[in-house]
Amino acid sequence: MFCFHLIVPLDKVLSLEIKNKSYFILYFPRLFVPLQPDMCSLESLKIDLKAMKEGQNALQFSLSDDYFEAISASEVSRGDVHVVLEIQRSVDIFTINMHVEGVVEVPCDLCLDDMEQPIASDRRFTVRFGDDESEDDDVLIVSEDEGVLDTSWMIYEQIVLAIPIKHVHAPGKCNAVMTRKLEELSAARSSDGGENQIDERWSALKQLKFSE
Repeated sequence: MFCFHLIVPLDKVLSLEIKNKSYFILYFPRLFVPLQPDMCSLESLKIDLKAMKEGQNALQFSLSDDYFEAISASEVSRGDVHVVLEIQRSVDIFTINMHVEGVVEVPCDLCLDDMEQPIASDRRFTVRFGDDESEDDDVLIVSEDEGVLDTSWMIYEQIVLAIPIKHVHAPGKCNAVMTRKLEELSAARSSDGGENQIDERWSALKQLKFSE
């Protein structure tokens, strides 16, 4: 999902005219100019359903940090995820099996440092052409005039859903300073009576006596 362009200093471009035709030569004396990555759009994740052949089709995408940056969502901003879409076309009905697997970077629930979280998830849904709206979450309607299914946000949602509710570092991998601070706070809370301690504002209620 990278586009590349070549940055060339103007003083390294030589002009040469041969038989009334102009040519440009790139001259790099002891100079290596690296390819610079450009942020690409999410156009490659838009599927032209009309171009799909009858029967089985398969698409694969390798998504890295640039994908998450392009999505610009808050839950996940970095990762390395492989996506496989198996598309079964029957006339104008498309049955799609989506498999996502890889690693995303999320904050640890305990120390808040970033951690790598493995994910794997599968989803099956159906797409058909039409102009109405479907009340079924597993049935998507795509305008036949356009015939394009944008999977960029669908894939992101599936990635987020694959992240466990609780995600923490492996034992011993948490931020040591934060872990120590949490232990100190936990010990202080225990010494104060913890959850069983009664708020002073309600202590007067203990003096009340109720007849049975």
